[in-house]
Formats: sequence, structure tokens, C-alpha cells
Amino acid sequence: MMFTHIVVAYDGSEPAKRALNAATEIALKFNSQVDVIHVVDTLILAANGVSPIPDEVIRTMYDRAKSTVEEAASSLSAKGVKVKAVTLDGDPANSILEYATKNGADLIVAGSRGLSTLKRIMLGSVSTRLVTDSRIPVLVVK
Repeated sequence: MMFTHIVVAYDGSEPAKRALNAATEIALKFNSQVDVIHVVDTLILAANGVSPIPDEVIRTMYDRAKSTVEEAASSLSAKGVKVKAVTLDGDPANSILEYATKNGADLIVAGSRGLSTLKRIMLGSVSTRLVTDSRIPVLVVK
């Protein structure tokens, strides 16, 4: 199987960095396009009692997300990978799946957060939802 368009879920965490490294290796092997995506989920703040969310907090979240994906994209570009930095908003799993579908991706790569079994049952992780709901292959990197 050959992958020509890879979407990487990237938030700058260690699991996300490992996912980015795996996506880079695949991209170099197949000369793939890589879209590095960070999804800003402001609803998580509201769910934790922060409401209304100050504009400055939202702006800071978007600025940090943009900086994170641009830094990752720059490192891939330096290695010769065709790359695009993308910042989205909304539910992370849904946003990644919608983006991958709309943009013709043929692989999604995400890091595993290693949530406990109880948390995974109660909340679900982004990587679990990607694997469950995706119509294209998903590589979860531990």
C-alpha cells in the first residue's frame, strides 16, 4: 500500500512528536504530502467551567496552535517533505476526520495518549475515536 497524502494530528506533546516522526518516515519513503493539524478545542474549557471564555484566552490558544504546527511543518520541510500546516477548531477527532475526508488523505497518524482504561471508557481518546470512526487507515503511535 502506498500513501500519498498523510494527515498528522499534532499538538506538540511527546506522543504527537513520535507520530510526526513516523509520518515523516512514511512521507519520505512514498514522497507523500503531509498535513500537520492542530485542532483548538475551546469547548473543553466550557466543559470545565470556564465560561464565558475570554477572547484573549481563545486568541492565545489559536496563536499557540498555529506556532506549534508551523514549527513542525518547518522541520518536515527541511527534510524535503511536502508539508502544510493547518489549524482548525472544534472537536479534535471530528475535525481531523472531516479534514482528512475533504482533502483526500489516505492515512491519518496520531499519537496515543495512553489514557487509563476507565478514562478511555468514560471519555474516549482522540486516537480511539479516529480508529473507530475513520474510513481510511489510522496509525496510532505509542
